Amino acid sequence: MKSYSITEINSILNGELIGNPELIIQRPEQLERATSTDITFIGSTKYISLWKTSKAAAAIVNENFNVEPGEGRALIKVKNADLAMAQILEVFNPGPPELGVDIHPTAVIHETAVIGENCIIGAGCYVGKDVRLGKSVVLYPNVTILDKTSIGDHTVLWSGTVIRERCEVGSHCIIHSNVSIGADGFGYRPCPEGKGLIKIPQIGNVIIGNGVEIGSNSCIDRGKFSSTIIGDGCKIDNLVQIGHNSVLGRSCIMAGSSGLAGSVTLGDGVIIGGSASIKDHTTIHSGAIVGAGSGVMRDVAAGQTVLGYPACDSKDMLKQWVALRNLIKN
Repeated sequence: MKSYSITEINSILNGELIGNPELIIQRPEQLERATSTDITFIGSTKYISLWKTSKAAAAIVNENFNVEPGEGRALIKVKNADLAMAQILEVFNPGPPELGVDIHPTAVIHETAVIGENCIIGAGCYVGKDVRLGKSVVLYPNVTILDKTSIGDHTVLWSGTVIRERCEVGSHCIIHSNVSIGADGFGYRPCPEGKGLIKIPQIGNVIIGNGVEIGSNSCIDRGKFSSTIIGDGCKIDNLVQIGHNSVLGRSCIMAGSSGLAGSVTLGDGVIIGGSASIKDHTTIHSGAIVGAGSGVMRDVAAGQTVLGYPACDSKDMLKQWVALRNLIKN
């Protein structure tokens, strides 16, 4: 990993350097684990007290915090330490693994597939009939892309990902390991004779916009008809389930282990907390927030925050919890 002087780091951030200007920084690290060659970050007042006992050489802090560097150490004051942290992590980023060759000899690519310029295809990949890869697409080893699927420019698919037939993925997306896109939606009806279940064919696809990131082991099911749609800029965590014919607007966030049943609609900028679950045919309007672990059974208004199981307005749910706690005490 590269090392930088504290003045070089400050020139990147355009902050205010206070304290020792001679420090050499070898890596970023959290406050509790940092050593004498590390830089750390203080983006919340609750971490200020940890600075005195931290062994870090330097810290990036919000400019409105009352913090002193201490002997031999330094601070860089910025407007937003969290955003500055993202810049520094990018500077210290060692980069992705190198596959060595553009197209590995063990990759299987159908003769009808169209491969764009500067694509990298790793060992054991399968690229099916009439697949189209845009420019500078990266497929890490053992990615499967089935027939008539298209992948946009500069999209990266990590190992184990499977994209089923007729799906569309936009440009500048990141699909992490073992993601399933376009598997059959969960559709069954009782058999008329009462002897089992009839599978409902799922003949739609999945359409993913530009700049989408999908975490490991997440699943996005194809539509029963038409499409399951993930809008531009959405960020989906690990172990997320998105049911058939759901539609996400722009820049939605879904945290780990949350799930949408079939035909759920999210507006723009919706945030779904970890382990939350959303009932089928529900609409969560733009800017709404669903708290972690909540169960949404009905539509949520734009900008509203809901919490609990079943979910209701967060203020009402907090009052219920206080009332229950007082009831137990009595």
